[in-house]
Amino acid sequence: MTREEKAKYIEDLAAELAGSNVLYLTDTASLTVEVVNALRRRCFQSNISLKVVKNALLEKAMDKVEGKDYGKLRDILKGSTSIMISAEANSPAKLIQEFRKKNAKPILKGAYIDEAIFIGDDQLVVLESLKSKEELVGEIIGLLLSPAKNVLSGLQGAGGKIAGILKTLEQRA
Repeated sequence: MTREEKAKYIEDLAAELAGSNVLYLTDTASLTVEVVNALRRRCFQSNISLKVVKNALLEKAMDKVEGKDYGKLRDILKGSTSIMISAEANSPAKLIQEFRKKNAKPILKGAYIDEAIFIGDDQLVVLESLKSKEELVGEIIGLLLSPAKNVLSGLQGAGGKIAGILKTLEQRA
């Protein structure tokens, strides 16, 4: 790469990092081309961007992103690094867990999710259990609707009782 190409690549990568709050750093070294292509296909189907990057260029791109502190993620930029960028926090973790049922890799080096940093492959279970924005909104709506449903059912039940009492009184008269 020429100097200009590297500068352009760093700018593009920094823009991509700035536009996402979910970044996974993985190790995909020693995977065959066939396996990497299968991983890329699954990532594409799950709306996850997968790129193999040079550590030095990734570190420079991280430095250019304003408002985000990648902190200890810089320390794990050794060896082969692939990045996964997604809109959902748990989507790459689920994909990695599913993919590792048949393959030994990718190994999670670290992740950056909404200013939280996760280091190490042992964090994969924690990341997988994170709820997506849609799941959280659904739970909140369910919690908010629950009291309203109880009130409505109480009113409907009470209204039925009152109507029954009135009908009984009417028949007596």
